[in-house]
Order: sequence, then C-alpha cells, then structure tokens
Amino acid sequence: MPGDKSLGRYTFNAFNYAFLLGFALLCIFPVINTWAMSLSNKSAAAAGVVGFWPVDFTFDSYRFVFIRRQFFEAFFISVERVALGAAVNLLLTVLIAYPLSKGTSEFKSRTLYAWIFVTTILLNGGLIPWYMTIKETGLLDSIWALILPGAVPVFNCILLLNFFRGLPKALEEAAFIDGANHWTTMWRIFVPLSKPALATIALFTIVGHWNSWFDGLILMNSPNHYPLQSYLQTVVVNPTSAFSTIDPAQVKFLSEISDRTVKAAQIFMASVPMLLLYPFLQKYFMAGIVLGSVKE
Repeated sequence: MPGDKSLGRYTFNAFNYAFLLGFALLCIFPVINTWAMSLSNKSAAAAGVVGFWPVDFTFDSYRFVFIRRQFFEAFFISVERVALGAAVNLLLTVLIAYPLSKGTSEFKSRTLYAWIFVTTILLNGGLIPWYMTIKETGLLDSIWALILPGAVPVFNCILLLNFFRGLPKALEEAAFIDGANHWTTMWRIFVPLSKPALATIALFTIVGHWNSWFDGLILMNSPNHYPLQSYLQTVVVNPTSAFSTIDPAQVKFLSEISDRTVKAAQIFMASVPMLLLYPFLQKYFMAGIVLGSVKE
C-alpha cells in the first residue's frame, strides 16, 4: 500500500534523524565539557562537579594562558605550518592529479607513475628511516621538517584526479582548439571548476596539519619550536609543565587556578580556529564529498 510505504519512509527518516542527532551530541558533549571546565573555579574542577555549564564562573585560566608566551609561540608556529603546508600540498596535488587524470593515449607512462604514488600508501619505510632521511637532508628542527615530508598527499591526489576525470572532455578540447596548452587548461579551466574538490582537500589538509603533534615531538629539538598540538601534548601528559617557568607577575594566579582548568582552556582555544574555519568551507565540502562519484 502507498500509505504503508510512506509510513515506513517517515519512520525510517525519524529513526535516522534521531540516531544522527544522538551521534552529533556525543561528539559535541566533550567540547562543551572542556569549555565549561575552562571557565570553572579550580575547586569545582577538582571536585569533578563540572558538567556542561561552568561552576563558579571565572576567566582566571584564560588570563593565565594569555600572559604566557609559550602557548602563543606554539600557536603561531602552527599557523605558519598550516599556511605553508596547505599551499604546498594543494599545489603539488593539482600538479600531480592533472596529468594522472589523462588516459594512456595522452600520457603513456600514466599507469607507471600512478602505481609509484600508490605504492607509497601501501609500503612504509618505518619511523627510523623516515627520521634519518629528514635529519640527513638538514630539515631537522625547522618548520620545513613539518611540511616537506608529507608534501604529496597521495590520497588527496587520487580524489582530485577522479574529480578531474568527471569534468566534460569537451571543455578541454575547446580550449585546445582555441590555442591553449596544458598549463593554461589546467589553471584556467580545471582548477576554477574544481572549487568543491579543492575546498574539501584544503579542509583535510588544514585539519591534518593543525592536529598533527607526533612529528613535532620527534623532529623539533627545542620545545620552543613545537607546534601547538605538540605543546599541548606535553601539557596534557605532564600537567606541571603548564606551571613551569612562572614569572613573578604570574604567581598570584597559582592560588586561583588548577592544572585541569588551564589544560581545558588551552585545549579549547586550540580548537577554536578549526571551529571557525569549517562554516566557511561547508558549502564546498558538501559538494566535494561526492568526489569521484558516478555522474550521469
């Protein structure tokens, strides 16, 4: 019966929406709890009574973070890493994806190069060869050590080349008839038409660079060169590091804050840039999630 089918559809949609809403709430609750903890009094945080709303509201933890230079030094290193890393990754992704999106009739060695790139996903030399390579090339303890080893995101290249393949072949043929070469076709036709794909890849790249912490610990010899997530990792693992090298002007804060509220304040501040960035890329991201899909 049509009515039964309609009722089943409504029931499925209601269950689906309820499930997704519950899953979304499970994802957002830790963020809300961290925000509430960062704005709570140290006694409330120590007693474990902070839920989803601050207890004994105070900005003391944020004031403590704002007067310490270590957090903001690491913050600006991460900003530099994201700016340089995203630019390098996107440039190389486009330069690799465009030729690999061509058929073997246009690029005879396409299959060979494609397998070379795919092999890097399947095989890994391990941590020690990776570290020794970076050390021998003189990149250790520099910002480029965080960017160049992962300069070619092969998975993103596969996504983009599939998107390029989905673009109408007639556009490229018309450009060649008008006298355009491959460089002109790539930058003036393919790239402008690939904004959803590029925005999605940019979001993946930016989040990946921003959240990366392990390479900072391994490749930076000095804590002063740590990116933000590496700095936060040391704060979370060793809470006393949040109170190290205290200046005399900061001593008065020690009686009003705790390591839990300070950690929560720093973690929440580190997540704010990504929370602000996502809404601007969402409209492109929603279109870009169908990368490589079959199109009529």
